[in-house]
Amino acid sequence: MTGRSRIASALAATALSALLAGCASGPQANPDDPLEPMNRVTFKVNDTVDEYVAVPISKGYKAVTPEPVRQAVTNFYSNLADVGNFANNLLQGKGTAAAETLMRVAINSVLGIGGLIDIATAAGIERHSQDLGLTLGVWGFPQGPYIVLPLFGPSTVRDGIGLAGSFYLDPAHYLDPAWRNSLFALNVVNVRTNLLGATDLLSLAALDKYSFVRDGYLQRRRYLLGQGGDDLPSYDDEDEGTPSDVPKRIKPDTPASPDAPAKPDADGAKPEATPPVPAATPAPAPGMAK
Repeated sequence: MTGRSRIASALAATALSALLAGCASGPQANPDDPLEPMNRVTFKVNDTVDEYVAVPISKGYKAVTPEPVRQAVTNFYSNLADVGNFANNLLQGKGTAAAETLMRVAINSVLGIGGLIDIATAAGIERHSQDLGLTLGVWGFPQGPYIVLPLFGPSTVRDGIGLAGSFYLDPAHYLDPAWRNSLFALNVVNVRTNLLGATDLLSLAALDKYSFVRDGYLQRRRYLLGQGGDDLPSYDDEDEGTPSDVPKRIKPDTPASPDAPAKPDADGAKPEATPPVPAATPAPAPGMAK
């Protein structure tokens, strides 16, 4: 799984993309969701399990586990996830991203004590998060209908196939079953703990939780595939640029100082001299006008 920064980024993007869709309308027919009646039943079961099982366990884990320890656990699983990120970047033909991801794994595994400390991010080596569902999308596989998987949550046919295949890209999959299952359970609890704030956001923002989650998930996946860049701005780096829909601040024209020499144009020609502007006559002070 990814780190807390990526989770926060995903939550922000999901909330932005789905807020209007989730708040402004109730259940409506969606061409991406032909299985909606069945999906709503599964969603309700998942939501009940989350409310009465996952959330209490996660709150207890948060109460007894110091934040630095939780962060170390998050870093550890993020380092494991980078192994899959490397493979998927390679499969997508993203050589630079694959090389940087491999560097992240090497640095964090050796210098970061098995990934408990995220030294690569501190060193400025960017994380390039990918998964097999996105790889299949890059290869041209159709998305297929939206599906709510039992316990796993929102998905599509393509992402569901990718999820099944991604288990083989997880190094923990090849451990002894006892270790593998323990690591999987800890990862689930840790990730759900990091997402506790999303529970309140979802409850407050959505009149129809099912539509909110579905629309946010689908738009987020399309954005990650480069199919919805205008809908969701990037939250990973504030210095990457200004979204095109945000008006840029325009500085008012400032008249040049009469003593300042005129700057030549790009072709070397000097611009025509601008005639001086006569000084405005000051207005009489109050009480002095005749």
